[in-house]
Amino acid sequence: METAQTKNCVIDREVIERKIKRMALEVAEQNISEKELVIAGINGNGEVLAAALVTELKKVADFSISAHTIRLNKKDPLQVSFTSETEVEDKVVIIVDDVANTGRTMLYALKPFLQAHPKKIQTLVLVERSHKLFPIQTDYAGLSIATTLQEHIAVETEEGKITGAWLY
Repeated sequence: METAQTKNCVIDREVIERKIKRMALEVAEQNISEKELVIAGINGNGEVLAAALVTELKKVADFSISAHTIRLNKKDPLQVSFTSETEVEDKVVIIVDDVANTGRTMLYALKPFLQAHPKKIQTLVLVERSHKLFPIQTDYAGLSIATTLQEHIAVETEEGKITGAWLY
């Protein structure tokens, strides 16, 4: 007989909104001397988080901000594309995703930028787990959480807003 899978809320909507505001302030502070930031959300929940980040950054930063999407299949990430022809040379790129687990998705998300010569690349996630298999460091995290390898974190969205993060 199978046991029912339970889910526990690790962050709710209200806390998520505060964490996004805090991360926007951190991004603005760490990049205060920049003229432009390129925010690149990984398709899916990374896009939703990137849009919320851009909204908050525009409230606190004076630099230009452009938002874009990185398209990749997280199960088979070999084919990666950047949705726009934005010039990223000598600009700061921030790659955004909902959850960082092994670092695999973030590693493959770097692919479109490798030959573009950005000034620097930073990473931002809502929830960071500590099961790194790839050499990717998260620069900004809303929540860092230790989990077992069998547990999973799912970020849920509704109508373009993040509603919660759940531990399964």
